[in-house]
Amino acid sequence: MGKKSQNKPQAKNVAPNQTKPNQGSATTKKNCNKLSPQKRNEVNQLVDKLLKVSTAVHSTTSSSAKDWETHLEIEKILNKINVIESELKLPLPNRTESSQEALLTWLENNSAEVNGVGIQEFHGQGQGLVALRDVSVGEMMVAVPRRLMITVETIQSSKLGYLLANETMLKHMPNVALALFLLLERFCKDTPSFWAPYIEMLPSTYTTVLYFSAQDLQELKGSPTLESALKQCRNIARQYAYFHKLFENMGDPASEILRDVFTYEQYRWAVSTVMTRQNFIPSADGSCMVNALIPLWDMANHSNGKISTDYSLGTDRSECLAWRDFNAGEQVFIFYGARSNADLLVHNGFVYPDNLHDSFRVRLGVAKSDPLATERGRVLARLALPTAADFVLLRGPQPVEGQLLAFLRIFSMQQEHLEHWAESDKVSDLTYTDCSLDTQVETKAWTFLMARIKLLQSLYPTTLQDDLKIVTEDMSECRKLAIQLRIAEKSILQSALEYIQLRDKP
Repeated sequence: MGKKSQNKPQAKNVAPNQTKPNQGSATTKKNCNKLSPQKRNEVNQLVDKLLKVSTAVHSTTSSSAKDWETHLEIEKILNKINVIESELKLPLPNRTESSQEALLTWLENNSAEVNGVGIQEFHGQGQGLVALRDVSVGEMMVAVPRRLMITVETIQSSKLGYLLANETMLKHMPNVALALFLLLERFCKDTPSFWAPYIEMLPSTYTTVLYFSAQDLQELKGSPTLESALKQCRNIARQYAYFHKLFENMGDPASEILRDVFTYEQYRWAVSTVMTRQNFIPSADGSCMVNALIPLWDMANHSNGKISTDYSLGTDRSECLAWRDFNAGEQVFIFYGARSNADLLVHNGFVYPDNLHDSFRVRLGVAKSDPLATERGRVLARLALPTAADFVLLRGPQPVEGQLLAFLRIFSMQQEHLEHWAESDKVSDLTYTDCSLDTQVETKAWTFLMARIKLLQSLYPTTLQDDLKIVTEDMSECRKLAIQLRIAEKSILQSALEYIQLRDKP
């Protein structure tokens, strides 16, 4: 556990509303500047403009060019806002050796278990967990009681409780509520935060797409992930503008505190903290799952593996076991789940090149002008498939998953084939590669997919070979992540193309 710090909590099992004064973070001890009325008015006008621009784009038919144009306008407004808000000189968490000791001491004094693991900096991955001794598969490593976690249930009894109960966005977006609660805990001066040791050990910056410049995002040109990235940036800009106006006009306890410290930089930090670290646990009454921030456990980095963390209802705590043996000095990884690199980049701020669960999103649909649209829809409905959706190509030897294959086949059928499969009790066979199907339909389906893959490849301004060279150059971390994602996506497309070509060989 390391040497105990002098700023440790002075009593075990201190309830969140009984925090000792010396637990306050460095952030809460600093006096924050205030903007002049003129500067505040400038920000308010820019916020009004930002809210208008970020809310205007909702059309599902909006073009990628329009989305990019809107993003540039949003970035321009935010840059002006950031210049003014920087005068507040609001600090972000600052990880130090003493704050690391304070976190471990806080965990120990509040009944958490930390067995055989510690905290260490890892090149290119930031801080993570390290094995302090040999750890065997199945061994308990980190156990965190509910009372140390931050959940929506925590927020209900806080100064944010009024807004949580009355604001629709917070009711339906618990991740946003968690982000605002983090800011409230950092800047509430009258009662030092119970979670100060945890908050002070959070990163001060992230590599989520919210931190990408326009030049960084431009590296995603041709990638379907660019659409998701732009949408994420637009949503957070809109949320910032919405809450900025809300705090200006409300008189509840949370608004009174956040009004003078709620900046885009702080909100971007809080949102990224939640996006990259939140998990789900059972609610206290067991009726549902709730979003939670789990101290220390959320410092573990990701690798291929299997889920080895569960919530024990008997002990009312999250328990993380080793999913494999770890040698002393080795980084201890956990498995975040079967997620694509696109998802990991947009929401977690990293790309995992060896991701066994990676996939590439392919958007397909039956045109309304298709004379057989109704018939195709009837067969698709029997497989619970929509007439338009995002399908995926998978990494690995079988890149075409069942739902995509079924859609392609139905898309390629003539009326007599559609009539047959609309009545067949073996319609699920369409999801299998070895389905007995008319040769003409099968050929048409695979030919269409090959043409679509080649089209998708052509949308990128660079080739896979180009990217493999570019990624070795010295560049910013965000730009490198975008290029790594391009490499991962193009590798899937190339593998799928080779798979189809091999199928055509006698």
